[in-house]
Amino acid sequence: MSLFINTNTSRLQLREETYPCILGKSGAIAHSQGREGDGKTPIGSYKLRFGLYRADRLPAPPSPLIFHPLDANDGWCDDPDHPAYNRFIRLPFMVDHGAVSHETLWRDDPAYDIILIMSHNDSPPIAGLGSAVFLHIAQIDHRPTLGCVALSPETMTMILPSLTPHMDVIIR
Repeated sequence: MSLFINTNTSRLQLREETYPCILGKSGAIAHSQGREGDGKTPIGSYKLRFGLYRADRLPAPPSPLIFHPLDANDGWCDDPDHPAYNRFIRLPFMVDHGAVSHETLWRDDPAYDIILIMSHNDSPPIAGLGSAVFLHIAQIDHRPTLGCVALSPETMTMILPSLTPHMDVIIR
């Protein structure tokens, strides 16, 4: 079983069911042509790795996929010049000359209440090819993402029980 994301129709398909999804504000691009901060959803085939969730807001997600609770010191490095690029980090994340560019995973809005980590540019990460491309909860105003795939809370809840480690995520 696979998750299929159609970038032309902004629909996610799981088995015979399809659901709306929200993609990058600048459209989609082949994985090999993506760049850090381009706002494009990377087209390609990925594997689900694990999930993260806000345990202060939600119970552990009902899913065979392994989930880890987030805390306020969790982040994701998006600095192409740092060895931790496109990796989970603990905050504060500093080097001698100051803070390293990163994404804070503990947010005031609900977008990262559930985050699904997939194998985009992670084995090993290639500097500048894109980082922090997740499946996550859509913003309340349904605005486009910075390259991720966002789902309504209802859609996320419906698909979670079917998600498994190493499941294919095919963005086309």
